[in-house]
Amino acid sequence: MPRNVTKLLPFVDEVRVSRPDDAPWTSALRQDGLDRYRESGLPTPRTEAWKYTNLRRLAGMDFAPSEAAPEGVAIPEDHLVKIDAFRAVIINGRFQVNLSDLSGLPRGLRVEGLANMLRKSPAVLEPLLGQIAVRDNRPLTALNAAHLDDGLCVFVEKGVVLDKPIHIVSIGAPCGDEAASFHPRLLVSLGAGSVATIVESHVGKGAYLSNGVAECVVGADAVLNHYKIQEESDEAYHLADTTLRLEDRSTYDGFTFQSGSVLARNEIYACLEGEHVDCRVNAAYLGAGKQHIDNTVFIDHVKPGSRSREVCKGVLDDQSRAVFQGKILVRKDAQKTDGFQLNKALLLSRGAEIDSKPELEIYADDVKCSHGATVGELDADALFYLRSRGIDTVAARNLLISAFVAEAVAEIQSETVRNAVSDMVQEKLEMRHEGRVNER
Repeated sequence: MPRNVTKLLPFVDEVRVSRPDDAPWTSALRQDGLDRYRESGLPTPRTEAWKYTNLRRLAGMDFAPSEAAPEGVAIPEDHLVKIDAFRAVIINGRFQVNLSDLSGLPRGLRVEGLANMLRKSPAVLEPLLGQIAVRDNRPLTALNAAHLDDGLCVFVEKGVVLDKPIHIVSIGAPCGDEAASFHPRLLVSLGAGSVATIVESHVGKGAYLSNGVAECVVGADAVLNHYKIQEESDEAYHLADTTLRLEDRSTYDGFTFQSGSVLARNEIYACLEGEHVDCRVNAAYLGAGKQHIDNTVFIDHVKPGSRSREVCKGVLDDQSRAVFQGKILVRKDAQKTDGFQLNKALLLSRGAEIDSKPELEIYADDVKCSHGATVGELDADALFYLRSRGIDTVAARNLLISAFVAEAVAEIQSETVRNAVSDMVQEKLEMRHEGRVNER
């Protein structure tokens, strides 16, 4: 057994590969994930993709598998974006139909817990589940597959245009006195010409490990707006893999805002399988204390005429650390590709740090691709100007930080969600301001 297998392995040994009423392919999927994870173990910095993010913090913790959602967990409304939406609630990776609000779903939209669909409609899932997010060389995705149990499925039929977002509220909580571990799966399928907006809110209290995988298929001419707000406990670990398959003339608008958990890694793999695809994968974060925030993005241009855009902007204070790994692959047949990549970080203290690794791998000769990365401090002249106008130092700093983050939030195409996220960021900055004032 490899040396890099840590204490996460014991509860892997407790995985029930075969469950009552399982379809054969479901058991085979779990077994494949288990075998792959046992072969590789947790990734270490010796692996290039994990060079800047070390999971050793997890080695000293005993995570208990979450067999059921803890009782008495309340929905933290104060930490959620304020939007009018269908609501699906997940606690410790398990869909909670009694806490969700899915009344009035329009015809052509199906939102259902994964566990229920595995029991009642496995044939619907078989062509998609585990077929988009690959497990080869992605040990945490394999770990998720080994624990495949529950999560959420969203199916939008051909030509259906949703006029209201789907808000997925994922709540993490300890199991009694033990830190929980859970591995939810999100499956999204948009038929040709459909339009949908999905907002994920990740919140929680106490220590836990969330290792989620999302698989999204966006059909021809379809539009998926997919926004994620990650604001979890400062004792939580958030590991996430989002894999996209984008067909002809489809559009994906993705945005992630991160301000919670002691360690968070969001991996996005976008395969632009069709022609004339528009893919936007943007992010913003606020790091403080000893937080570690990792955004890893891989965009694969397969066919001609597609456009991709990656913009990641973050603010780091205290001893926090961020990682940006962005790669654009342009295959030889993907002529007329337009790829753009930008990473900007604002360091507010000498102890803050960012590792930035933008990358272009191009095999076509008729493309327009660029990348850039900047790291800096607050503009001293701008700070002086605001101070000269009677604004105190803390307030002046927050004004400049707010303007910096606002540029990233502005990338959100949905006006409703953009305004809601902007309000949330402003509230967090005001809380930061109050905290700094109280420290003086």
